[in-house]
Amino acid sequence: MNLSISLTVNGERRDVALDDPRVTLLDLLRERLHLTGTKKGCDRGQCGACTVLVDGRRINSCLTLAASLDGAAVLTIEGVAHGDTLHPVQAAFIAHDGFQCGFCTPGQIMSAIGLIAEGQAGDDPERIREAMSGNLCRCGAYAGITEAVLDAQHTLAAAEKGRAA
Repeated sequence: MNLSISLTVNGERRDVALDDPRVTLLDLLRERLHLTGTKKGCDRGQCGACTVLVDGRRINSCLTLAASLDGAAVLTIEGVAHGDTLHPVQAAFIAHDGFQCGFCTPGQIMSAIGLIAEGQAGDDPERIREAMSGNLCRCGAYAGITEAVLDAQHTLAAAEKGRAA
């Protein structure tokens, strides 16, 4: 059984024929579209390494059937920078040592971008830790991750105020 879907992935329309309706978005991204920045950690929705944004919302791509996303806009870690200019969340992760081994970093960054866009970050580190609790870091870089999210949120808010003025 073949099923055709169309997705916008990192701003580019992608038409994909699925030979199996059980293909997850994670496997589609990594194996068919060769976007390997999204990581396969637990493959059970427990670690957050596979976090991407679909229509602006954070999801675990390992739990999402690709067939259910026909017409959706998917943003992966490969699509957040603009050329050589890092996204403010990426820059903040570097500035605050928000990673160690780096395996969870793409999912952490995508979750942070979604969290900030959803208006859920606030100024409370505990609130950020709670909202990011679905993204695990085996190395324990949580302090740097929390500082990075706070910093990036302030950077993005200041940029937004500057555009509104």
